[in-house]
Amino acid sequence: MQNGTRLAAVDLGSNSFRLEIGRFDDGQIHHTEYLKETVRQGNGLDANRNLTPEAMQRGWECLARFGERLAGFKKNQVRAVATQTLREANNRDEFLSRAHQILGFPIDVIAGREEARLIYQGVAHLLPQSTERRLVIDIGGRSTEMILGCGLEAKNMESWRVGSVAWSMKYFPDGLLSTRAFNSAEIAAKAVLDEAIQTFGSPHWDTAYGSSGTVGAVSDVLAAAGWPADVVTRDGLDWLLERLVKAQSVDRLKMEGMKDDRRAVIGGGVSVLRAVFDLLDIDTLHTAQGALRHGALYDLLDREETQTDLRSRTVRGLTRKFHVDLAHAERVSRIACQLLGMTHQGSGEELQRFQQKVDWAAQLHEIGSHISHNEPHKHGAYILHNADAPGFALPELHRLSLLVLGHRGKLRKLDADFGDNVFVQQLLALRLAVIFCHARREPDLKGLRLTMEGNHFFLTCRTGWGDAFPQSAYLLREESLVWEKTLSALTIKDA
Repeated sequence: MQNGTRLAAVDLGSNSFRLEIGRFDDGQIHHTEYLKETVRQGNGLDANRNLTPEAMQRGWECLARFGERLAGFKKNQVRAVATQTLREANNRDEFLSRAHQILGFPIDVIAGREEARLIYQGVAHLLPQSTERRLVIDIGGRSTEMILGCGLEAKNMESWRVGSVAWSMKYFPDGLLSTRAFNSAEIAAKAVLDEAIQTFGSPHWDTAYGSSGTVGAVSDVLAAAGWPADVVTRDGLDWLLERLVKAQSVDRLKMEGMKDDRRAVIGGGVSVLRAVFDLLDIDTLHTAQGALRHGALYDLLDREETQTDLRSRTVRGLTRKFHVDLAHAERVSRIACQLLGMTHQGSGEELQRFQQKVDWAAQLHEIGSHISHNEPHKHGAYILHNADAPGFALPELHRLSLLVLGHRGKLRKLDADFGDNVFVQQLLALRLAVIFCHARREPDLKGLRLTMEGNHFFLTCRTGWGDAFPQSAYLLREESLVWEKTLSALTIKDA
């Protein structure tokens, strides 16, 4: 990436949406602009876990303002990620479809552990490099993430569905701040988080850091009251609890250092934070400057380099775990990428991106065979749909699982959009590559051409190829019949 390139990250959190803009110089990203709006989408989930129209509208209006600021940015310069509220929302596709159009960039809903990984990257990149064992905690609106790591490497990551918005709605529904409500909220938080003790307890780290949201808000209030800056202590939390209970309600709460948008969720946030202090035996929690949005920015740099792209490393790890025949996978990948290149009509940069996804699908298309040779494509898709896959967003992983599921057999089993030309080209390229490599040796494809006219694909083979390779020719004829039942068509012909 060239020095001076602008990069941006959008964090669609449960309480706030944030936009961070930075400039890349000599391997570092330097902050240039930061925008934050309190959207409270986490408050907008109804009893059926659907976002209300009002919550969606608040989100769209915020993203419209962010989108105006991002005018002129290229696709590879922006990463937008959504967290727990949109992980939970049953109608998230309705929100995201319009949100994508408004923002002008795709929005990735990320899994909890992926959120944790990006949080750690954001925190670690803004801390001095050292060999200390770090615990990083982020209490968001509807989830809490914990990470153990050293340097820039996150070693253990976890996410729980407990956060400041969710706990405030449940235990402080009328904004009343009583001792009884705090006790109930802390006990409930401990019940959810107590499994963290074994992995994230005090013997496993040297220094504890708190990122963003609740920790930052509590630290600001304590500092304004004369407590040490940039840390949260156990004594400070006790003092703050006393002040909150004395105020009796959020409407009467007036504390220096506390922003208006934080008052409504401070009860839930403090309850969860106190539970974390008790469970993990924390005395001092240092306030970190880095957060999820910073991790998303550095992840953009990682994705620019194929060799260091975490997603590629994740794919390689899965091939090892499920004992993939690497020589065969590489063969299928190379041919699938060649075929995709014959039909792609966009830029070379786009082609490279699309070929990368086909390569991953080819590398993983046989992972289900480790479970059973009976319908391995279905087992492979299930593995991918449920795997912990660092670096991948949930929609990205779903699309990869669809390619693996669809690499063989009938296509009606796919819950996919066959009007998506890119997906259809990727799927066809992968299926044809699997057919050509069915004998698990290098196929003779001299003179072969794959072209596309609208939704119609034409595979042209040299004269006599079908007679020389009758089994392959038979499989291709069967393949053309499969595509007749979709919006596309495949015609096999001789040169």
